[in-house]
Amino acid sequence: MMLQNLIAALKSSSSNDALSTRRRHPRRTSDRCVVVIYGHTFPVEDWSFGGLQLAGDDRLFGTSQTLDFTLKFKVRNTILDVHHRGRVVRKGHGRIALEFEPLTQTIRQGFQRVIDDAVASEFAESQV
Repeated sequence: MMLQNLIAALKSSSSNDALSTRRRHPRRTSDRCVVVIYGHTFPVEDWSFGGLQLAGDDRLFGTSQTLDFTLKFKVRNTILDVHHRGRVVRKGHGRIALEFEPLTQTIRQGFQRVIDDAVASEFAESQV
């Protein structure tokens, strides 16, 4: 239980968000990831447990369009694929925002693995 509290405290402090925010989940910008939609790879600007923002031609997507996608995260020396579904909620100026459908336990665990790896890497780098 104490370990879970420590991890929760580390997760909340690893965000780039200010303390007061209108978002339900803190945005993560430091994780290396891309999203694959319809066989095309797009860079992810930021992501959270609620959605993501990608960079790309916003003319390719329609507002309220539902998409299947694969997020690819670099975790240690491997690539973690997370397959999910989301809806386009905003687009414009070369940016597209997707809101995730409710997360399954497996997807939530995959996201947590990415965050845990990032926290461990940041800690290791701080000790050098």
